[in-house]
Amino acid sequence: MEQCAYIGLGSNIGDRELKLLMAVAELGKLPRTRVTAVSPFYETEPVGGVPQDNFYNAVVRLSTELAPLELLERLKKLETGVFHRVPSQRWGARSMDLDILLYGELVLESEQLTIPHPRLAERRFALQPLSDIAPDLVHPILGKRIVELLTELASPEKVVRI
Repeated sequence: MEQCAYIGLGSNIGDRELKLLMAVAELGKLPRTRVTAVSPFYETEPVGGVPQDNFYNAVVRLSTELAPLELLERLKKLETGVFHRVPSQRWGARSMDLDILLYGELVLESEQLTIPHPRLAERRFALQPLSDIAPDLVHPILGKRIVELLTELASPEKVVRI
C-alpha cells in the first residue's frame, strides 16, 4: 500500500545545490516510489556546535510502497553509493544527508529508525521546507500542524530561502 513519506535533504560539502537536485532525481529512481513534491531550497546554519560551512536543505514528499526500514536502507545506500558520504563526527559536515522525517501517520521507535524524526519539531531547517509543501500536515505524536510547530519554534537558527 502506498504511503506518503517526507524526506529531509541536506548537504554542506561541494556544490550543495547540485547535490540537492541530484538527490531529488535519485529519490525518483527508487522502486515503487514517486516524488510528488519538492520544497524550495534553503541555506541554513549548521546546528550541533561543530564548526563547518552552511548547509543547503530541502524536503521531498514521496509516494512509496517501500516499507520504512527498506526506505531507510535505500536512503543510506544513496548517501554512500551516489554521494560518497563517509562516517564523520555527529552533526559534522556531509556531502548528503537523507532523513525520513515522517512516514504517513506512523509512529515507530526501533534501534535502526525513529519516526517521526526525533528532532523534527526542534529544527527550523527541516520545519521550514516541510511547511512549504505540507503546512497542514499533523505531527503524529505532538498533534500539531507543521506550520504551528514552525511558528512556535524559538530556535535562533538562520534559514534563508535561495
